[in-house]
Amino acid sequence: MNVVRTPDERFEGLPGWSFAPHYVDVPDGDGGTLRLHYVDEGPRDAAPILCMHGQPTWAYLYRKMIPRFAAAGHRVVAPDLVGFGRSDKPTSQDDYSYARHVAWMNAWMEAIDLRDATLVCQDWGGLIGLRMVAAQPQRFARVVAANTGLPDAKGLPPEVGPMLRSMYDSLPVPDMQGVAAAFADPSGPPPFLFWQKYCAEFPDVRASDVVRINARQMTADMERAYDAPFPDERYKAGMRRFPRLVPLAPDDAAIEDNRRAWDALRRFERPFLTAFSDGDPVTRGLEQRFREEVPGARGVEHVTIRDAGHFLQEDKGEELADVVMRFIAATPTGG
Repeated sequence: MNVVRTPDERFEGLPGWSFAPHYVDVPDGDGGTLRLHYVDEGPRDAAPILCMHGQPTWAYLYRKMIPRFAAAGHRVVAPDLVGFGRSDKPTSQDDYSYARHVAWMNAWMEAIDLRDATLVCQDWGGLIGLRMVAAQPQRFARVVAANTGLPDAKGLPPEVGPMLRSMYDSLPVPDMQGVAAAFADPSGPPPFLFWQKYCAEFPDVRASDVVRINARQMTADMERAYDAPFPDERYKAGMRRFPRLVPLAPDDAAIEDNRRAWDALRRFERPFLTAFSDGDPVTRGLEQRFREEVPGARGVEHVTIRDAGHFLQEDKGEELADVVMRFIAATPTGG
């Protein structure tokens, strides 16, 4: 497995980012190891809040929330997924799979022995983080799911897979504006196919372009921060690969693992809060399934974050942090 590591100087002087880096080596599944980066702030003896990002962001997405949690006396841990942030980046898209990402993050969690954790997850942070909850529920005190899901092709017939792949092959390669237009007017092929095609095939995929089209504001400093992990194309294999790993059809490789994870979540009785935004066309409506099927979500006063898009940590980070802390205070576990 060929791996690149983003130079440290790319992360110097980023606005709102002064957190010391921490690293753990985990097995790469190919006979070697990968170095994972994570933020670890606040008192180490406090129960941790685990903040998991998605694609194409990194722990920087939580920069408005980390100090708020730490100042209130919480330990807050925010890892960078493999292929993102300061974590190592395999250069071949073939090195990335859904199962490997789950294995890498479970190994990281075990290495730092995270326990009594409150998971806060968005985008792929939920697709991976909820699989971690399903695999090791004893390590989690509660969950806050925000603009995420756990796709398992529920209710879809087998012929959907070939149909979606044929549609994907027939699409022209869109730019980011074309992706946004597809989500704004979903009368044609499924909008998510445009997103997959853009990430996989558009010549110059930039993380900052994705955040800009989905967030309420973007400054030059933010643009530099979101693009920092990716100096050139060699570093972008994970960013390009992730959308094609989302299991949309019944014959996708990860479907059975996700169905088993749903079986585990249907037994998860610890507190489970949905805190979705009102302006995310990607995950709109997915919160309802969590509310209906996860026992821990019943009787919880779920939250909608107003005037926020897909990256609600960027648009309403302080508000989301307060929602999480109120939820923790209202659902004590006794340690």
